Amino acid sequence: MKKAIIQERSSCAGTARPPVGVEVSGLSKNFGTQRVLKDISLTVKPGEIFTIMGPSGSGKSVLLRQIAGLDQPTKGTARINGLDPADPDTRDRFAIALVFQAGALFNSISVYDNLALYLLEHRLCPKKEMRDRVMRALKILSLENAVKKFPSELSGGMKKRVAIARALVMEPQLLLYDEPTSELDPVMSATITEIIATLKTEFNVTSIVVSHDRDLALTISDRVALLMKGELRALCSPAELRKVEDPAVKDFLNPTIDLKKPRYQQLESS
Repeated sequence: MKKAIIQERSSCAGTARPPVGVEVSGLSKNFGTQRVLKDISLTVKPGEIFTIMGPSGSGKSVLLRQIAGLDQPTKGTARINGLDPADPDTRDRFAIALVFQAGALFNSISVYDNLALYLLEHRLCPKKEMRDRVMRALKILSLENAVKKFPSELSGGMKKRVAIARALVMEPQLLLYDEPTSELDPVMSATITEIIATLKTEFNVTSIVVSHDRDLALTISDRVALLMKGELRALCSPAELRKVEDPAVKDFLNPTIDLKKPRYQQLESS
């Protein structure tokens, strides 16, 4: 897999654009009376892999939506190179791609058409170039044999890889992943983790990964933001995160099982 990506690097170099930076400042998000994110501030450097991790319900995906410009914060800002991601001018200026948790592939069209749709709808290139870009992305992810298949014919791991290939067709400067290893077996999770790391290295793209996968976050991230109950509990390198003394952080990274008081009872009493 990694060898295929490196071999394809030269064909993409001519259209490569510099990675972008992201700044979140004092961001809060409410849904009615429920406060999901509480005064989040962080900076993502151009070209790094930045992982937002935390337990289920901590606000990880909600924060990613603010960064992607799919939703507006109740308070504070999210900026891409200083610009509002929800502004159409920002989307025209920068190539931003989002890999959805469930893939978000269109079941009624083939893998090829799923990848070509963005280029076709926006009339970004002639058909020959469009085919070249689609086939190049599929080759990078070792999916050439799936080009005529429909999403219903693919395994969970293949769907994830097709979703990443679709994002690559956009030649992104900022690549956002929402739980890329969820519902995958350990071997495929490791494969997706390697793909994320290799794409960052070979294509110099800024990557923001939302995940509760500790192995992914601690293996490939340049820095990690740990959210708990909508609050930022840690922001540091993986090595520094392992040394954090906060009991809640330590319990998340190294959970213990107490059969005298099952975890679900601990959650109910907290």
